[in-house]
Amino acid sequence: MEILKKILPVVLLAFGMTAFAQDYQKTEKAFQQSYKMEYIGEYSMAINLLKNVYDEQSYEINLRLGWLTYLSGLFNESIPYYQKCIQLKPISIEARLGIVNPAASMGNWTQVEKYYNEILEIDPENSTVNYRMGVIYYGKEDYQAAFRYLEKVVNHYPFDFDSVIMLAWTNYKLGKMREAKVLFQKALLIRPADKSATEGLGLIQ
Repeated sequence: MEILKKILPVVLLAFGMTAFAQDYQKTEKAFQQSYKMEYIGEYSMAINLLKNVYDEQSYEINLRLGWLTYLSGLFNESIPYYQKCIQLKPISIEARLGIVNPAASMGNWTQVEKYYNEILEIDPENSTVNYRMGVIYYGKEDYQAAFRYLEKVVNHYPFDFDSVIMLAWTNYKLGKMREAKVLFQKALLIRPADKSATEGLGLIQ
């Protein structure tokens, strides 16, 4: 009996490691095949492959299913997968960037802004989110708010066309013509003869 007590934990550990290895191999294969199915547009098959190895506590499987169901147009089904990811990894930025896709597709802009604000609480300098928030507020004609977000992006990426042109137009809307002119000119250095930059510069000159 004493020998059995010593051997049993080792046997159970070995059994557990074998089971884990087998589960991992199944999951790895499901992921590999799901990428192939996604590449050819067979989203339903990719989803089913992952559902066959679904583990509620797996951040990776939930994240992947959130993306695939979004691609399939199953927006209501996509969101809970991303929410589960956020529950599992509370400061995940990628899960929040993921969840805004189905939310935006359903026109739920309140949710989009909610998750963007959560990202900025985690990472105030996140350029992707600052840019998108700038665009959102520009669309709302709240140019002061748009300016705050876009200026931050341009300070980090002074030669990024999208950010520079948006900040140029924001300055123009705010009546800051000198600043707008400089930015429109910079935009033309990045993308010569750009229609938007040329139009903006023409309005000032």
